[in-house]
Amino acid sequence: MEATSVGTSGVGYYVRHSRRLRMWALAVLGVVAAFVIQAAIPEWTPLPAVSGELAALTLIIVFLTALSCEYIDSALGMGYGTTLTPLLLLAGFEPLQIVPAILFSECLTGLAAGLLHHRDGNVDFLRDRRAIHTVVLLSILSAAGAIAAVTVALKIPKVWLSGIIAVIILSVGVVILATVRRQLRYRRGHIIAVGAIAAFNKGLSGGGYGPLVTGGQVVSGLPAKHAVAITSLAESLTCFVALVAYFVGLKGGPIYWPLAVPLTLGALLSVPLATVTVRFLPESVMRGSVGILTCILGIVTMIKVVF
Repeated sequence: MEATSVGTSGVGYYVRHSRRLRMWALAVLGVVAAFVIQAAIPEWTPLPAVSGELAALTLIIVFLTALSCEYIDSALGMGYGTTLTPLLLLAGFEPLQIVPAILFSECLTGLAAGLLHHRDGNVDFLRDRRAIHTVVLLSILSAAGAIAAVTVALKIPKVWLSGIIAVIILSVGVVILATVRRQLRYRRGHIIAVGAIAAFNKGLSGGGYGPLVTGGQVVSGLPAKHAVAITSLAESLTCFVALVAYFVGLKGGPIYWPLAVPLTLGALLSVPLATVTVRFLPESVMRGSVGILTCILGIVTMIKVVF
């Protein structure tokens, strides 16, 4: 009787996520088709915010790049803004087009990822008091750090700040890999330190939040799956506060929607797959993956600073 129950439950779980995968594939194809049709038939504008600004191929590339980067970000807690910002700069977009667009897309995506992580059982934001306290703590620090970052974004030499953050990211990655098979004790003080620094960096550059906050939580004793989910939710508030600060600083300057729309659509459509991925990954694999990716991003950041 018990085996039948388990088998039925397993079949139901498989069917539910197969349905999610089919809906995801249809949604991705639908967005790509909308970009192509809008370019081919200018009179028909299913996405009016991007009408006539960027070529259809550019929109599709931005959309698919955002989808890929956010899949990694929502699955491992890092990599979206850190990867997208330099790529979009290389593509010729201006910093004040890029950063608010990324902040807007991650504000929505982080909230969606946090809710789906909860729904898929990666964390319990209703009953796990430690997870709730960590989200609140990181959110408060994120708000303060984001406001401070935007305030000084164009007034300080960024090379020194970038160098310090690169060293911190790399150090966190090394510590995670060194302790990948050890159970660490929860330390609130570590989270306070990394939360403040990460939020400042996020508001300044549009990236760098996930490696510090996710890695910092793991080093501070939280399970990797909890850390990824908490980072998504806390990052959503960080992006919202930074976005408001940019609006005030730019005197109501608008978001560059031709970039923000494909970024947001791509990022949102990555979330359903990412949260399922996290559910099936073993804790040791999650911690090892977070550690390796944190080290890589730290090294890449240091190379960018030097060269």
